[in-house]
Amino acid sequence: MGNRFDVPEADAFTRAYWDAAAAGRLLIRRCGACARAHHYPREFCPYCWSEDVTWEDASGLATLYTWSVVHRNDLPPFGERTPYVAAVVDLAEGPRMSTEVVGGVPAEPWPQPWQGLRAGLDLVVAFREGVPVFRPAP
Repeated sequence: MGNRFDVPEADAFTRAYWDAAAAGRLLIRRCGACARAHHYPREFCPYCWSEDVTWEDASGLATLYTWSVVHRNDLPPFGERTPYVAAVVDLAEGPRMSTEVVGGVPAEPWPQPWQGLRAGLDLVVAFREGVPVFRPAP
């Protein structure tokens, strides 16, 4: 993963997250003390500061909170992907996650990837080269 620009360098703590993503699974962290889920992965709970947190499989379901269409990005590899949809989604388990929305309505291709987007749109996780992205739910 170290030579790819769009995936952070995995370390001993985040390796479980990136290994699961490479296998098509989205992980979140859940606190054993306050029971709240969070994302991005941290070694402590951002709500109660407990270190009693564990990995948990997320359902992969989310709703679109907000998005922006990026038409220009000079950082590799993103410049080759413009335009793309940078988004924030609400995972079904509660946490918000920064991501990208890809694809179109199933069986109904979009001329542009952002047509038809609206706040509250149901999404499902997909994986592109081991990175979680979201697409409209069927």
